[in-house]
Amino acid sequence: MSPVAVSADRRFHRAHVKPTRRRAVWRTVLVSTVKYGIVLGVVLFGAVKVRAFVSTSPTLRIESIEPSGNQRVPADAVRTMLEGLRGENILFADLEGWRSRLLESPWIREVSFRRSLPSSIQVVVQERLPIAIARRGSRLLLVDERGVAIDEYGPAYSALDLPIVDGFSGERENAAEDETRGALAARLVMALRQKPVVAGRLSQVDVSDVHNVTILLNDDPAELRVGDDHFLERVESYLSLSDALHARVPEIDYVDLRFDGRVYVRPLGTSGRQAAGRSAVRRVTDAAQQ
Repeated sequence: MSPVAVSADRRFHRAHVKPTRRRAVWRTVLVSTVKYGIVLGVVLFGAVKVRAFVSTSPTLRIESIEPSGNQRVPADAVRTMLEGLRGENILFADLEGWRSRLLESPWIREVSFRRSLPSSIQVVVQERLPIAIARRGSRLLLVDERGVAIDEYGPAYSALDLPIVDGFSGERENAAEDETRGALAARLVMALRQKPVVAGRLSQVDVSDVHNVTILLNDDPAELRVGDDHFLERVESYLSLSDALHARVPEIDYVDLRFDGRVYVRPLGTSGRQAAGRSAVRRVTDAAQQ
């Protein structure tokens, strides 16, 4: 057999090899793309089918709504405000929208939802805490720990033993000022509530002057001027000196407690009695400090 002649030019061989490699690479990419596309299509198709099944499954429809944490707002009232939620799909229900509806209730400060599969919703309610009765014009309003009005005070709340707050204008154009006064009164009441014995004696609060709150205690006709901070400390200082003050000055107009370490008293009557009263109070205060 005669030998086959092979060209010595290497470019001749490369020209026949390179196209084969390119076709192999593109074939691999194409096959992989088709495979992944098929897999992705199957997954998406399955996801659509699963979602359709889940969203229409009777098993996942909300049947039970269970409120908790509510005292002033009856459970039936909570369910009434959530009318329409029952029957919705538990996984796709717009709970944030229903939360906004519940927050329209003046008694509800915060609310959260908990899903309990397959068909129950737990509604956790935080109610506002009434701390005082604000007298605004001819209206009496329950106010919370931030000074925000909760509801009209009426026979339904007669069991509440709360101090009365005066000093509001009650006018719509002064709403911002009244809001400030309400917050100040709430701050005072909450400060005194740190000592229930002290808070239990609080009868009236006047916030006409936002820099100098005036209060009245039960069984004590003297007005106490307590400024706009350190409320508990100042009232406690008065209570510690009360018997001695009344022994020295039987009829007191007001007691000014704004000056830490010093108590000033204005007696009822003439200026002469007032001066005598102030001197007596200074001596009593200094003796108590010693």
